[in-house]
Amino acid sequence: MIRLIDNSGKTNNKIFQSKKMGLLVLCIFLMLFSTTLKGGISGKLAGQVLDQQNQPLPGANVIISGTSLGAATDAEGYYRILNIPPGTYSVNITFIGYKKVVVEKVLITSDNTTTVNISLEEAALEADAVVIVAERPIVETNLTSSKATVTNEDIESLPVQELQDIVNLQAGVVDGHFRGGRIGEVQYQINGVSVNNSFNNSSSLRIDRSLLQEVQVISGTFDAEYGQAMSGVVNAVLKNGTENFKWNAEFFLSDYVFSNNKRIVEDEFKPLTQQNYQISFSGPIGIPNTRYIFSGRHFSSDGYVTAVRRFNPTDRADFENKIFSPTGDSLEMPLNYSEEWSGLAKITNRSLENIELSYQAIANKIESKRYAFSFRYNPDGAPIQRQTSLVHGLDITHTLSKNTFYTLSLRNNYFDYSDYVYEDFNDPRYDAAGPPRSDIAYEIGANVQGVGLGRYIQKTDARVLKAALTSQVSRAHQVKFGIELQQSDITFGTPDGYLVNSGGNTIIRHENEPPDYPAASEYDPISLATYGQDQIEWKDLVVRAGARLEYFDARSTIPSDLQNPANAISGAPESRPQSTTNKTSLAPRLGISHPISASAAVFFAYGHFYQMPALGQIFSNANYDVLDELQAGGITYGVLGNPDIKPERTIQYEFGYKHALTDFLGLDFSIFYKDIRDLLGVEFVSTYAAAEYARFTNVDFGNVTGFTIAFDQRRIGLFSSTLDYTWQRAQGNSSDPRETATRAEAGEDPRPEQIPLNWDQRHTLNATMAIQQPKNFSISAIFRFAGGQPYTPELGSGFGAGLERNSGNKPSSLLIDLRAEKFLNIAGIKTSLFVRTYNLLDTRFVNGFVFTDTGSPDYSLTPIADEGTLINPGRYYAPRRIEVGITLNSGL
Repeated sequence: MIRLIDNSGKTNNKIFQSKKMGLLVLCIFLMLFSTTLKGGISGKLAGQVLDQQNQPLPGANVIISGTSLGAATDAEGYYRILNIPPGTYSVNITFIGYKKVVVEKVLITSDNTTTVNISLEEAALEADAVVIVAERPIVETNLTSSKATVTNEDIESLPVQELQDIVNLQAGVVDGHFRGGRIGEVQYQINGVSVNNSFNNSSSLRIDRSLLQEVQVISGTFDAEYGQAMSGVVNAVLKNGTENFKWNAEFFLSDYVFSNNKRIVEDEFKPLTQQNYQISFSGPIGIPNTRYIFSGRHFSSDGYVTAVRRFNPTDRADFENKIFSPTGDSLEMPLNYSEEWSGLAKITNRSLENIELSYQAIANKIESKRYAFSFRYNPDGAPIQRQTSLVHGLDITHTLSKNTFYTLSLRNNYFDYSDYVYEDFNDPRYDAAGPPRSDIAYEIGANVQGVGLGRYIQKTDARVLKAALTSQVSRAHQVKFGIELQQSDITFGTPDGYLVNSGGNTIIRHENEPPDYPAASEYDPISLATYGQDQIEWKDLVVRAGARLEYFDARSTIPSDLQNPANAISGAPESRPQSTTNKTSLAPRLGISHPISASAAVFFAYGHFYQMPALGQIFSNANYDVLDELQAGGITYGVLGNPDIKPERTIQYEFGYKHALTDFLGLDFSIFYKDIRDLLGVEFVSTYAAAEYARFTNVDFGNVTGFTIAFDQRRIGLFSSTLDYTWQRAQGNSSDPRETATRAEAGEDPRPEQIPLNWDQRHTLNATMAIQQPKNFSISAIFRFAGGQPYTPELGSGFGAGLERNSGNKPSSLLIDLRAEKFLNIAGIKTSLFVRTYNLLDTRFVNGFVFTDTGSPDYSLTPIADEGTLINPGRYYAPRRIEVGITLNSGL
């Protein structure tokens, strides 16, 4: 049901533009439903079969072992096999009168073409098969943009635990920023379908490495099938059920180990600081042609800073006479913690001819307490964060012919987050405790009574339909058409009511009294996209061209007259609720790769990329009735939301060169430029009475220039390594959408100027090294060097003390992570014992907090004024942590 947004920004049950929207959805859905495919989670195998005289062998059979996938060569000896799940396979090539050839370890990756050309040898009588071991190309010369593919084998050998750890290792990625873009400009997908929470444009799931078959990270331009992203795409392909019953498990314990003289806190031996227990089962389920995989994980982590319960929230202090009366039990507990339960259930059925049905569900349940140093002696007064995520749905894959298949995906992405001390708004413990209170005379401002009064919830319930078609219409052309529809119910804000500090030890409750104390906001926007693209593989030339059409309806309202938004100006024209306009955008994409020799190729990519800002920003504080007393002055309204925002836009250019320098060393070089426009920013609106208020609009801008050079050294003997270096310059007028308003409130010049963005990390170097002997041992290390990011220096204090914004640079840093593993076979169970060390050098600073008068995290020129910060260990990077664990895997 489509609903109308009333003037307060909430939804009611009136029909709103339903006919127009319904017709658009119906027409596109009917056009594409019969020929639809979910892209990005399967690969293609292609090549040519010749005889010893280089003549084509038409009718040769090419079969992928262990599957029903195969093809016969055409009149010129060419073959192609579509819709292959990512993984490593054996390929059998047979032809009457010729020796059978088996090519082992053929790697198939998502959305890529793997080429295997074979020459068959004549044999008068039946002869033994010729076995060839395929090697992954040292560089993939057929790629038209920067894309990293991390396989299951790669993941197992690296000191990483979660999907985000893998992403952060890729060239051009800095703390979640892809090539200089803002946070929230990346599309996270599981099996080709988005799992982003549209409220903040971030992933709603945490994925353990044990679930991952393959991870693709696209940091450059990307194809038309990917949308709602301006900087990059992360596509995680999950493991499937196995033909025979298998199980695996992993357990580890962990503790922080650091030098006391390098940290403000003391190190204590606590081997249960972090614990991880994971187990998976897969195999046939008992129904014909049906397989399953079930996985569960429990992970808990305590911070390295310890809280002491000296005070209870209900304690009372005599602040006037500086008399404090702790009644706590002095129990030590972690100041911050996280406890997570997660799991995967996936069932796949292939009973129907040429049809695969799959249902999967991935769930996270997390309870945590964020780091709050002020509650270090009153830990029970700090809020607790609870998060539940569930992504589940059905996939249908139908192979229509050897050259055409489609897939339809239906998903429900559910996210539920809360942040408060007590769940019940009327809980009497709020009254007994009162607001948090502190005094500089006791432990430099530690809270000695009370509880946090903040209460916040955020829920997203999104329904996603994704479908697309792929068809190899000729030897040179593979086309895709697709559609993606998403409707979200978004709720956020303060539940039930507000707890307000009335002074002293008492609180006042305000229950849903808009506009000053509004209830949680509710919105139900809808987005629709359709795309088409053609992948041309003509001889050695590869061209990927396409376009994406996107549609967004906020289904909300804004005031018709922004100069009298709350109708508070007598005699001024009346302002009425006005429906937001529907937003459409057309995004062309082009990528070209061309070989310049047998071992080298160049590529060029260009594209337009559109994305709606995080919906939580544009819908937050979007009730303009709060401005009813704007003319009176003296009231701070913050930045008003704007549901009528346009999509943000980025135009990307990328040029690259790939070269297999030797059979074991590859070079990958790319330069890139991003022109970023219509970013979310702040404008100041003048009313008829000459008062001003700030609201969001599309005014911010920026650009990013950079290059990446990477080397990949294949294993020689026991040793292999990779190295990548990225130089980039990210500039813009503001690093945060609210920055302009913040500067204006501080009396600073709010006019736009192009400066380095907060995450402008000019130098980034990543390296991995591994020494391994298969089935015996493995030692791997990750080295990460980060140049200093900018900050704004200050000279002295007060008005005008700040120098040019972001004109200083923080210190650089080096992180080293290490993994050592020993493989054993105990009673037929593959066993590995491992040790992982994170932050081996116990580095204290990694582009975190610095004092603006020194540029250092260690000292300030005003130590008395900054004493509360100087005693806070949270300003440092997490210390060295050592894990010890065991992995068990059934079968050989």
